[in-house]
Amino acid sequence: MSAVTRRYARAFVDVVLDGHLDADGVFEELRTIAAAHQMSPELRKVWASPAVAAEQKRGLLDAIAAREGISRATRNFIAVLIDHRRIALLDEVLEDFKKQLSSRLDFAEAEITSARELNISERRTLEFQIERLTGKKVRARYGRDESILGGAIVQVGSTIYDGSIRGQLERIREQLSSN
Repeated sequence: MSAVTRRYARAFVDVVLDGHLDADGVFEELRTIAAAHQMSPELRKVWASPAVAAEQKRGLLDAIAAREGISRATRNFIAVLIDHRRIALLDEVLEDFKKQLSSRLDFAEAEITSARELNISERRTLEFQIERLTGKKVRARYGRDESILGGAIVQVGSTIYDGSIRGQLERIREQLSSN
């Protein structure tokens, strides 16, 4: 996270919150544009090129925004990145935007890895326990890793809670080897 990307992300979070915009919807719009930018070398070249007129760059952005149903606020934010030659930082700005938005809305981002797919009830229970632990609302992303054998590993920020069977076995091994 650089100071530049933080500054742009913070400014756009201010726009979203002050304008009472749908934060999740705006985030998805940014992801849509970031995906188009990432997947198209031609688009990256046009938006980054100083030889292409700003009006042409914004015209291309307007066509994408119309096709994808992108809001005016998101379109304008991307136009600012293009105009200030910061569009190459879009992926980093998107990540900073997500972190700052979550922080300002008092959300904790949790990465949850389990050995098997968790059902809705198990997910809710786990999210509730994380909310009690962190004191924040939780936005969870789930993944699977059969090598953990059972249980779950939860990462919230830089803190990792390892409740996996593999982790328990490793702790038992360490205890036995230290005795």
